[in-house]
Amino acid sequence: MNLGELTGIKLLGVLVLVAVMGTGALYYTVYKSQSDQNEAARTKLQAKRRENAELEAYRPKLADIERQLASLKQQLDIERRIVPDEKEVDNFMRMVSGEARKAGVEIRRYTARPYVAKEFYTEVPFEVELDGPYYSMLGFFDRLGKVERIVNVSNLLVASTHKPADAKTKHVYQYAPSESVVATCMTTTYFSHDLDPAGPASQPKPAVKK
Repeated sequence: MNLGELTGIKLLGVLVLVAVMGTGALYYTVYKSQSDQNEAARTKLQAKRRENAELEAYRPKLADIERQLASLKQQLDIERRIVPDEKEVDNFMRMVSGEARKAGVEIRRYTARPYVAKEFYTEVPFEVELDGPYYSMLGFFDRLGKVERIVNVSNLLVASTHKPADAKTKHVYQYAPSESVVATCMTTTYFSHDLDPAGPASQPKPAVKK
């Protein structure tokens, strides 16, 4: 088409058409793309404002939540001392021996027994043989009942030092004149399961004798 052959009105119409087509192309290639990006940014901004508004409602409760967390942590620390999450067998025996010394009782033998794995904890039993004055023996068991860590005493047998076999002792010792009774019992402590699946199934150490 030769634009020179067009009359003024027709030429104007062609130019308007070309301008419209150019504007449309510009709209879809530039303006529309920028508009979509702006709309997406506005949507994200609104979502973030709503999220901030929801979180703002918890600001007055933050101090209370922090106090609750501190209280829960303290409770967890106490529970870990009562039922440790590690098999601190040596510490357990030292604790029992320490209470025996304080009570005036002599522990002669520890014999480890197989662990008993439960769903949430593991029982760790030890057969114990001990002797001492009668009231010291009573004091020892009373002290065990008051320690922070859980210790269960079972299968208790008590006999005179003159007949230690009645308590099913493994050996006869040279008892002090002040000692009047011998005893055997099972002392059991407990451990919460550790993260190692093989942990609860591990075997106890060999017998420890004093």
